[in-house]
Amino acid sequence: MEVLLGITGKDFTLIAASKAAMRGVTILKAEDDKTRSLNKHTLMAYSGEAGDTVQFAEYIQANAQLYSMRNETDLSPSALANFVRGELASSLRSRKPYNVNLLLGGVDPITHKPSLYWLDYLASLANLPYAAHGYAQYYCLSILDKHHHPDITLAQGIKILGMCADELKRRLPIDFKGLTVKAVTKDGIVPIEFDYSKVVKSA
Repeated sequence: MEVLLGITGKDFTLIAASKAAMRGVTILKAEDDKTRSLNKHTLMAYSGEAGDTVQFAEYIQANAQLYSMRNETDLSPSALANFVRGELASSLRSRKPYNVNLLLGGVDPITHKPSLYWLDYLASLANLPYAAHGYAQYYCLSILDKHHHPDITLAQGIKILGMCADELKRRLPIDFKGLTVKAVTKDGIVPIEFDYSKVVKSA
């Protein structure tokens, strides 16, 4: 039921997650932040089973920060994505695998190149220009196919995200309580003010 969206652009990665914590069609919490900053230039958003998601996200966050402290340097988004994929693969072969889907995005602190990684509970990993998890996959990927290109600006990325949110509100009977939106640039992770309450445009 949860929504995760990710978009890369010319010099940024934009990640959005629905605020509602849900179990089936029941909303348990209306202001839930489903993102974790792994270091200054990498952000992870998660969805899935309630206990698994928070525990796994905090485990990955702690390990990323431990690496930074021990080595006095941050892992790149690519390195972190492969580390997360390895942990999911190990978990998948255990008695109690994590049921968690992830979007991991960031900007390489050296090359300043944005990247976005799609991971699922089966430890699949894909580097994509845009991605989605949850019901957003069914309604938003066609919008992203049409409007996304590699050189979009942050303002254009937010506009495309608004189009996706508009489509979800029009097509789904579920209230996601808005979106938590964060952008990763070469200067770090920046929260974005996103107005989810706008009137849905007529079809």
